[in-house]
Amino acid sequence: MKKQLFFVVNPKAGQRRKESFPDFVQARLNHQAFTFDIAFTQGQGHATALAQQAVKDGADMVVAVGGDGTINEVARSLIGTTTSLGIVPSGSGNGLARHLNIPLSFKGAIEAINEGNIVEIDTVKLNDQVFVSIAGVGYDALIAEQFAKDKHRGFFTYFKLVASLFPGYEPQDYTLTIDERPMITTKALFISLANSNQFGYNTIIAPNAQLNDGMIDVCIVQKPTIFELPIIINLLFLNKIHHSRQVKIFQANKLSLGRTTNPVVNLDGEPVQMDLMLQAEVNPLSLKVAIPTKTRVFDPAELVLSRFINAQKKIQHELKKLIR
Repeated sequence: MKKQLFFVVNPKAGQRRKESFPDFVQARLNHQAFTFDIAFTQGQGHATALAQQAVKDGADMVVAVGGDGTINEVARSLIGTTTSLGIVPSGSGNGLARHLNIPLSFKGAIEAINEGNIVEIDTVKLNDQVFVSIAGVGYDALIAEQFAKDKHRGFFTYFKLVASLFPGYEPQDYTLTIDERPMITTKALFISLANSNQFGYNTIIAPNAQLNDGMIDVCIVQKPTIFELPIIINLLFLNKIHHSRQVKIFQANKLSLGRTTNPVVNLDGEPVQMDLMLQAEVNPLSLKVAIPTKTRVFDPAELVLSRFINAQKKIQHELKKLIR
């Protein structure tokens, strides 16, 4: 029997127009293996409702067409079910898709779905919310909040916000209890709870994070000086942030995180108001996801060099825009 797919398309995610996306699916999907329906979201939370209905209707896979926020909305309806998550990345950073090596082109992403390769990954419950990729508090959450308010998408908007808000941001006080270890009290620029390894744009905050290890990578980042900032940025792109003296990473199955101010949390790229006290726990192998069966394999040295060169080019390009 053919498998039933349901595409949930966020028309506002990222910078790519999606009016013709149904025609693209019609042309590229393997119709011998799949039937499909498509719906466009009309606002925040609509993707979750559409995915819930698709599960009730017996869909074998719900495909999120958007960024990490859209993926989050769809995934929360699929956790613990037999319905798989498909991903056609069309957001700004596309952090989860990059971690899973899902092509960023519509063509490549549909081909990955055609391959029918399904794996199971962890999700994380954070109070009464869920995240699949990454959550964060502090400066991380501030950037997510301001990015959501900006009418413009893309790396330049993200870079501009990071550069303009960094000098005046004061580190905040946090307390953490990681599994059964003694409480940690610290001031930090931000703290990320990483299920996958990156924010997006290949900025890798948790180099050793894996989506199927039953652990959260807790990344505590102190504020660098303005002179140290270029080094931190390069380490993010080079997959070596854990070598910085400003960064400490712990692994946890569950944790408590207390804050004194700012209730906003960056939840898979979206700003969400939550209690100042946060409780996080891994839900192991709770979500089925379609990923490519084959991805390009880089020699480690080649990969590091490639990321460094691309990061330098992108940073120089965006700095020139800011100067203008």
